[in-house]
Amino acid sequence: MPFALLLLGLAVFAQGTSEFMLSGLVPDIARDLGVSVPAAGALTSAFAAGMVLGAPLVAGLARRWPRRGALLAFLVVFLAVHVAGALTGSFEVLLVTRVVGALANAGFLAVALVAAVGMVPPDAKGRATSMLLGGVTLACVAGVPAGAALGELWGWRAAFWAVALVSLPALVAVARSVPGGAAGGAPPALRGELRSLRRPRLLGTLLLGALVNGATFCTFTYLAPLVTEETGLGGGWVPGVLALFGAGSFVGVTVAGRYADRRPVPVLAGGGVALCLGWCLLALGAGHPAAALALVFVQGALSFGVGSTLISQALYAAPQAPTLAGGFATAAFNVGAALGPWAGGAAIDAGHGYRSPVWVSAVLIALAGGVAAATRRGRERAATRQ
Repeated sequence: MPFALLLLGLAVFAQGTSEFMLSGLVPDIARDLGVSVPAAGALTSAFAAGMVLGAPLVAGLARRWPRRGALLAFLVVFLAVHVAGALTGSFEVLLVTRVVGALANAGFLAVALVAAVGMVPPDAKGRATSMLLGGVTLACVAGVPAGAALGELWGWRAAFWAVALVSLPALVAVARSVPGGAAGGAPPALRGELRSLRRPRLLGTLLLGALVNGATFCTFTYLAPLVTEETGLGGGWVPGVLALFGAGSFVGVTVAGRYADRRPVPVLAGGGVALCLGWCLLALGAGHPAAALALVFVQGALSFGVGSTLISQALYAAPQAPTLAGGFATAAFNVGAALGPWAGGAAIDAGHGYRSPVWVSAVLIALAGGVAAATRRGRERAATRQ
């Protein structure tokens, strides 16, 4: 794998840290800027909305830009808004910086996916995707806990400065190492790219991605109360459990990357069944610490292994529109990241306890299995008619 892929992963690490780190900084932000905790929590929603809406729109705008130039432009904007966020005393300005940062993050990830697969042979998209998404998993393992620790020691602004500082070497690395230009010459007309996005295979893959990521973040968002209230571990265990999930996710994308290109169907089918079973086992065994901790690691690995494979399959499904396919894949996964926690929270509010998000995750994966089966039957019927 090209060294430039690791450098792109460094930038994705910084952006993933920014996306997830607010979960530990919201109370401090609320106190410092004089707003309520729910209002400060809207910063997370603003980032998610920017990712969902911005990924396809910004990817469409950037499709004719040289890839290195587009990546650098997105990184400069991302770095600048974190500096602005660290300096501002206005909640409204901070909210705007989160939306703009999300747009830059979405655009960078969409173009980086295309750049990554352009650096490898045509049949190695899965490995390239897994290496890139390794930055997100490392953000869960190290970046988010580090951001929370910085916020605890020196205030929430320190976490924003840290993201900006990590983005700086990534900016230099991309400028020096990522090939310029757009592989394959000028992109096709936008109308033709949009037509290719209507393919049933791609639409089905995007829906599966939203469901799988929804299941992932439905449980991940409520791991802390699950561990403290159901498993019976103290609050001091929470950072370690979150890091354990992140470590599993890193293992998952690494292992899946070795098989996603050659054997995607076994990875998705077997991984999907194991995911559903694993969520059920976690819901049932959450009261047993050893079992719960083991399953947190396993579910992190399965969730991100299946998720990264789905992203690579989205790129395979739309070779005529790689940038837009990457943008829509980013958007679909962020739809899941937004709706999954909402569904888990609704289950808790309904009085079903902190194990209920895990059951919701199992239901979402079962629904994904039904969608995959229906899509496969549809393709078989279409092939029979031909």
